Amino acid sequence: MNPVVRTVLQRLGLGLITLFIVTIIIFSAIAMLPGDFAKAMLGQSATPETVAAFQREIGIDRPPVERYFAWVGQIVQGDFGSSFASRTGYRRTVAEIIAPRLYNTMFLAVMTALIAVPLALGLGILAALYRNSWFDRVVNTVTLTTISFPEFFVAYMLAYLIISRDTFIGTEFAQSLPEWLAASINWVLNLVPKFPTLANISDQTPFWEHVWRAALPSITLTLVIVAHMMRMTRTAIINMLASPYIDMARLKGMSPMTIVLRHALPNAWAPIVTVIAFNLAYLIVGVVVVEVVFVYPGIGQLMVDAVKSRDVPVVQACALIFAATYILLNLTADIISIATNPRLLHPR
Repeated sequence: MNPVVRTVLQRLGLGLITLFIVTIIIFSAIAMLPGDFAKAMLGQSATPETVAAFQREIGIDRPPVERYFAWVGQIVQGDFGSSFASRTGYRRTVAEIIAPRLYNTMFLAVMTALIAVPLALGLGILAALYRNSWFDRVVNTVTLTTISFPEFFVAYMLAYLIISRDTFIGTEFAQSLPEWLAASINWVLNLVPKFPTLANISDQTPFWEHVWRAALPSITLTLVIVAHMMRMTRTAIINMLASPYIDMARLKGMSPMTIVLRHALPNAWAPIVTVIAFNLAYLIVGVVVVEVVFVYPGIGQLMVDAVKSRDVPVVQACALIFAATYILLNLTADIISIATNPRLLHPR
């Protein structure tokens, strides 16, 4: 069997095993959450008999092992079950609840990736070409600064800049500054578009309106993830530029940009793609804080709400989607790294 095919199949098998282990962890962790959905829904005045009857109805009175295998069996068939909260009224499936939220999160992730990935690759390539120059130092300083702050801080600071855009001059802080400095800061603030600080999105929101309202969350995520990809691109290309075949390309008279794009970058894909995959997985898995700050109706905020209400099927489905996305993207990065490995493509 071809070494590439064999290695890819091994990675696929490892991914399936990992996903199976993750389902056990998810189920066990959620089962240990404090509180009881039946008691929370029925209230303190409910009798033990009423609580027991409701627990039987939603199936949480069964042994954990039985509930786990029933849950996994439903997932294999593409059924995430029904929301506990919907049992008290209109019966809604978990898939019905998650679908629009997952679309919103995917929309935000794709929008951010279309901005962050080309930006990171471009900055990384330029920083490698002009390493140790003022451009390299400025880019590294700015990206390290943005990555040093937690997401919620970046989100709140961006929201504050938008809010204070029209009122900066009248603040006590602005009045304490020299007039020229306050005017300069106010001029810069007025250049910032007045993006919505609350991402009020619905199913009827037009596409470009959705883009406009998701701009601030997308900018926040871009500032958070671009540093990793940029620095890895820079490092990988600098390492490749020290290779003998790069010296041969220079002797042939090729321009530095041609050398990077045609010779260095294709051979540096393995570490770059791995970092890109990690950051794309973060755009799906790690957006909970950003969605909560901007009240963006994505799957992260849905999971937080479901944990508060003890809606176990929704929490399990959200956690499984997060885990499956993370595993799938890392598996894709592994496969691309394997497929671009000359030692496997041309074995002796």
